Amino acid sequence: MKGLKQWSVYGLGSLILSLTGVGLSAEGAIAQAAYGSYVGVGGSVGLQEGGGASGVVAFRYRLLEVPISLRTQVLAGNGIAIVPTVSYDIPINWETDAYIGAGVAFTGNEDTPVGNTTSFVLQPGIDRTFPNSNLVVFGNAIIAFDAYEDTNRTGFSLQGGVGIQF
Repeated sequence: MKGLKQWSVYGLGSLILSLTGVGLSAEGAIAQAAYGSYVGVGGSVGLQEGGGASGVVAFRYRLLEVPISLRTQVLAGNGIAIVPTVSYDIPINWETDAYIGAGVAFTGNEDTPVGNTTSFVLQPGIDRTFPNSNLVVFGNAIIAFDAYEDTNRTGFSLQGGVGIQF
């Protein structure tokens, strides 16, 4: 009887160790940033005096294997601003990812939603793909530091639109 108890304890201990080992070595499911690069169109509005509204053409190229994307937005209205950024993509679920990007706004001397001079920008945003389609909805803000030639004001604009994945 003593031998049977001893084997039961050893068996139970082995089972617990085995399950613990499996639990420690098993990888959890990790959502990945929404797949695909895209080109999109939409609108932009500057939230400071003289910012106005404009159209936006957005481009995202997602690097594979890493949660990094190369993005460019062209804001065209009274003036034109070209805003290339590099972003870190943060997956929320299989269809949605948030991101934070940094880059530069290149503008002419005319007012745009992000100012009227070349400036450093931060770009938080979100992309949402639709299952079983190539459609993407995007929205972001561009915060342009020291964005006006005559003052040290910060430019701030909101963009949104629809894109097609490729």
